[in-house]
Amino acid sequence: MSYTLGLHELGDGCHAYLQPDGGWGWSNAGLIVGDGASLLVDTLFDLKITQRMLDSMVSATRGAPITTVVNTHANGDHCYGNELVVGANIIASHATAHEMAEVPPAMLAALNSAPGEIGDLFRHFFGEFDFEGITPVLPTTTFTGKYSCEVGGRVIKLVEVGPAHTQGDTLVFVPDAKTVYTGDILFIGGTPVVWVGPLENWIAACDLICASDVDHIVPGHGPLTDKAGVTAIRDYLSFVQSEATERFNGGMDAWDAARDIALNGFEKWGEFGRLAVNVDTVYRSLSPAHKSPDVVEQFRRMFALELKH
Repeated sequence: MSYTLGLHELGDGCHAYLQPDGGWGWSNAGLIVGDGASLLVDTLFDLKITQRMLDSMVSATRGAPITTVVNTHANGDHCYGNELVVGANIIASHATAHEMAEVPPAMLAALNSAPGEIGDLFRHFFGEFDFEGITPVLPTTTFTGKYSCEVGGRVIKLVEVGPAHTQGDTLVFVPDAKTVYTGDILFIGGTPVVWVGPLENWIAACDLICASDVDHIVPGHGPLTDKAGVTAIRDYLSFVQSEATERFNGGMDAWDAARDIALNGFEKWGEFGRLAVNVDTVYRSLSPAHKSPDVVEQFRRMFALELKH
């Protein structure tokens, strides 16, 4: 299936909404159509692109309106458009609901409009999005661990696999269609960013997907994939875990370690500067005393690492 902007039918009433190129903020979403009702997996980063997505779904949802939204995690590119799905039951893990309040749209709007170096830095990553005037809408239903719901006669199974990418990542399984929507447990063609970790949890999530009876795998970013794509993400995370641990044990500083690690072919992936955050997360998991830099410094380091290559 081509990696093009818009709604792509997977079969059995399941769809993927894809946003190339899958880089910062250009996330995917999903639509599961049942008998008289549909479930939306994630909204998008701002109101304009979320509305464009909802408009593209009208033909599929005309007889089956969206009554349920699942937010796979708390990053804004998967939930900032929630207010446009009026009246829906919004489901997320308890950890995701708690984390959503930590980075409100107004904070990104302020960073994008900031003067000087900080504004330039954040516009480099997020300048194509409009965070003004977004009203955060939090989940109405939360869960921990596993949760099943029925939408239009279809059973949807949610499995919490975080903390990994964020505090509360969730996989969305549609058993009758052998389909899984992974949120940001999968970045295909791009580099995963492990904001929270530990990496072992994320690796375990990849193993769970590979062990599941699924034919259609919709990542949080990038083109549709298969189990080989999942294995590639697992291999990257295992590589970073091993290389960072070796340098931690040798007494190397986390930022020095990130600059020292040769990427073993993974530099061909987009956003490879995210290695800086991922190495820091390994260090934090190895030592409670390790202090991570603030978010501005994390973005500075990712930008610097990509400039270096």
